[in-house]
Amino acid sequence: MTDNDLENPNENEHQDPTENEDESESFEALFESYMTDMSPDIRVGDKISGEIIVIGRDNVFLNTGSKIDGVVEKSELIDENGELPYKVGDKLDLYVIATGEGEIQLSKAIGTSGSSELLYEALQNKIPVEGKVKETCKGGFRVQVMGKIGFCPISQIDVAYVEKPEAYVGSTLEFLIERIEEKGRNIVVNRRKYLERLFAEEREKFLTEVKAGDILTGRVSKLMPYGAFVELHPGVEGMVHISELSWSRVADPDEAVSVGDPLTVKILSIEEADAKSGGIKISLSAKQVTSDPWETVAERFQPGDKVEGQVTRCADFGAFVEVEPGIEGLVHISEMSHVKRVIKAEDFVSPGDKVAVMVKTVDPAKKRLSLSIKDTEGDPWLNIENRLKLGQTVEGRIEKKADFGYFICLEPGITGLMPKSKIDRAPYPQDIEKLKTDDPITVKIEAIDSRDKKITLAVSDAVDQKDLQKYTSVGQSNKTSAGIGSLGEKLQEAMKSKK
Repeated sequence: MTDNDLENPNENEHQDPTENEDESESFEALFESYMTDMSPDIRVGDKISGEIIVIGRDNVFLNTGSKIDGVVEKSELIDENGELPYKVGDKLDLYVIATGEGEIQLSKAIGTSGSSELLYEALQNKIPVEGKVKETCKGGFRVQVMGKIGFCPISQIDVAYVEKPEAYVGSTLEFLIERIEEKGRNIVVNRRKYLERLFAEEREKFLTEVKAGDILTGRVSKLMPYGAFVELHPGVEGMVHISELSWSRVADPDEAVSVGDPLTVKILSIEEADAKSGGIKISLSAKQVTSDPWETVAERFQPGDKVEGQVTRCADFGAFVEVEPGIEGLVHISEMSHVKRVIKAEDFVSPGDKVAVMVKTVDPAKKRLSLSIKDTEGDPWLNIENRLKLGQTVEGRIEKKADFGYFICLEPGITGLMPKSKIDRAPYPQDIEKLKTDDPITVKIEAIDSRDKKITLAVSDAVDQKDLQKYTSVGQSNKTSAGIGSLGEKLQEAMKSKK
């Protein structure tokens, strides 16, 4: 308090009364301005995004961006488990259903009870309304909306085809008001448009949150010859090309997945689609969720390992065998059998066959694996010298006739060559030439090269011309008479008689 205040204690009593009037007018203007700022441009029907600031026992309060907070009943936000899936700081998108008395009432949709004015506001502002499906009727459903009965066509009750209309009866769902006629006696509601709008909003929100490289789990929605479509989010699909379904070779998408299967995928790219198709294009990969198995193949496979695999395809030069998902190796035709001459891979194996193979070489850089089937069976040339001797006379069977000589099978996997020069020097070459493939013949071993797996043969001198002619005639008659017996038996009888 100053000295002047002490000297003039009643000074305020003599002030001009108009000053108080000016202050009163100033206060009213400020109050009116304050109330105007409380809810600028917020009207019933508006959709606003608000951040949760308080969670009470019965209500949830949100910051509406104005000086008036929004309030929504907590029961509206409870999920199917009876829990509130939100916390302070989360944002919610809600509709304004009423303003006044210092608050903005918010809701996910207008409730099943309400005034006619709210019904028209819902129509005008496209606010969702809750409706209870009472029963089915011709062409659709009768739906109770705010104490009135409306009609929803069966094609507008869902985005999917409706197989069992009765399954919707008794459900309380959100609808949009399509039209109101005859002062509310004729109301048409539409749930499909509401769902499409909801999916579009969720789609936009989802697309702002994901990026290339993200790994998500979706559901296989459709199969095409070139790949599989996967629903990542309601209204959002991506495509996994057939080459990205698996590290294994896939000829048809249904070999890897089926419609309805959950599938974990990696987003490869999100691109704007062309103007004709509209929307966006999302490329996905199922195989890239895991690392390339070739990167660590040398840790699992070493030369000499014996493993089981499945034949995936055959080529003229060999067969491809998958020894684990994504790891395919080649069995060359020369590595198929010790006991059978393989000309075409398909003569020995077929796609789908399970085979035992031995790893010969591993090349992770070139993604190559060389395999052998015959090495798992044992080499019949091992210790051949213990079974066959130089100068020994043995019975064989003609495997193949060539211009330079005859290939004679001595035992499974052991084939020798009788050169044409040896045949020409035989006592009776014309009778030998009459023999056909698979006919028996007695030969003499002239040379054995176990390292290069070669045996040189000559015509045995143990059988004379008469015997050869007899073997030939027996061979010919054997084709028409099953009772004569094998050529081998005749040959043995002839050799015994020589002794």
